[in-house]
Amino acid sequence: MAPKLPGRVLVTAKWLSEAVRAGRVGTSLRVLDASWYPPQERNARQEFKERHIPGASFFDIEECRDLSSPYDFMLPSESHFADYVGHLGVSNDTHVVVYDGDKLGTFYAPRAWWMFRAFGHKEVSVLNGGFKNWVKEGHPVTAEVSEPAPAVFKAKLNTALLKTFEEMMQNVGSLRFQVVDSRPEGQFQGTELDQGLESGHIPGAVNIPFHSFLTETGHEKSIEEIQQIFREKKVDLSKPLTATCRKGVTACHIALAAYLCGKRDVAVYDGSWSEWFHRAPPRYKVSELKRNK
Repeated sequence: MAPKLPGRVLVTAKWLSEAVRAGRVGTSLRVLDASWYPPQERNARQEFKERHIPGASFFDIEECRDLSSPYDFMLPSESHFADYVGHLGVSNDTHVVVYDGDKLGTFYAPRAWWMFRAFGHKEVSVLNGGFKNWVKEGHPVTAEVSEPAPAVFKAKLNTALLKTFEEMMQNVGSLRFQVVDSRPEGQFQGTELDQGLESGHIPGAVNIPFHSFLTETGHEKSIEEIQQIFREKKVDLSKPLTATCRKGVTACHIALAAYLCGKRDVAVYDGSWSEWFHRAPPRYKVSELKRNK
């Protein structure tokens, strides 16, 4: 079977609104709110209860993760993911649309998009512009929480889309794949603390802050603009590429941006800097702050 074009990687608010109004949200189309915010700033679940896209369910990234890992938001097991999304009414035949309510437009939704892809799901899209623009454009919202009928989802982890600490360590010497870090420049350079954690980057990594791919309105930039961003950073989309960040979340924006350009095999280093900082030897933590001391 020929691979599908990446046209449905992004869906517009207009397209989804028409689907909602036509009553198409159900077994064949599920909408998931994948919002997450620092607890001291906003309560994602409470905001969902107060206002969300009609028919949407809440995808809790705090629950759908490896609860035994010392690092935040690591991928859960195949069975954990399958059970979790099955209870949200998602089967292997369901088209899933994910969104979040971040003020930038999109923040956590690409993580949920990548998780579905990592577990073998093909039909998953991100709402372009997020909930912010859904509301701005006047599309319907509701406080009514739907109860989807449970479905059976069979998960099969695609290890090609995932990189481990050991693989990242080996790559420092072999340089078999390119590494792009999606954090802000100050955290990448090591000149800013990141939630109290010393920052810096993996040797050889290139920095493309994830918001570089978003317009001022919070929509994804055009494919031509995205390709130019990669070119300017000398990232070759014809060669192997792995994305990293702080917790494996905004790295998924790199994977999404590359996918829009036709590159479907970008891997994500799930542990990212949170794991690297605690496990890598000091010489493998590049920091301008340390260099200038």
